[in-house]
Amino acid sequence: MKIGFFDSGLGGLIALKAVAKALPQYDYEFYGDTANLPYGDKTEEEIFELTKAGIKHLFARDCLLVIVACNTASAETLRRLQDGFLKTEYPDRRVLGVIIPTVEELVSGDIKHALLVATKRTVSSGKYERELAKLTDAPLITSKATPELVPLIELGEAEAALGSLVATVRGVGEVDAVILGCTHYSLLKDGLRAALPDLKVISQDEILP
Repeated sequence: MKIGFFDSGLGGLIALKAVAKALPQYDYEFYGDTANLPYGDKTEEEIFELTKAGIKHLFARDCLLVIVACNTASAETLRRLQDGFLKTEYPDRRVLGVIIPTVEELVSGDIKHALLVATKRTVSSGKYERELAKLTDAPLITSKATPELVPLIELGEAEAALGSLVATVRGVGEVDAVILGCTHYSLLKDGLRAALPDLKVISQDEILP
């Protein structure tokens, strides 16, 4: 079976490599829509059409399952894609996102207050908050948009991105955990852990496998 990974940029490659290492028996295909990066400042309809086009490309490459590794696309379009586009055009294929596994990881530990750092669209969608609201004894979550991080990471300015991220986390106050709510941010996980060793850092490349 071939599994496709879709992202708005190259961040999803980190998640793909982690999954491929854990599950080497499958074949993999990656589609990064760098031409339209970033998704965080686009409308819901634009994100939907771009994500649908990327998924169709991966289906055409014989992928039976596509992982939407982009949090913005998962938050804004996943349910609509599953309930409409997938059922009518590709009923034998599956599309999954990254938000539900991240929420499951968050509630599996003894966390009282978590900080979500993500794109503007992911934060404004309220998707993480809605999923947590379905659960009993869910931790408090504070969400902060960090739109400057993806362009810095794509330009190879990881140190500048890390400095901005650390400043954002420190500015929030007391939290137990930080959710890196964008696959690009996984590149910053080690630096963040070194800078703030008392925090639990939830990085999606570590939970998808």
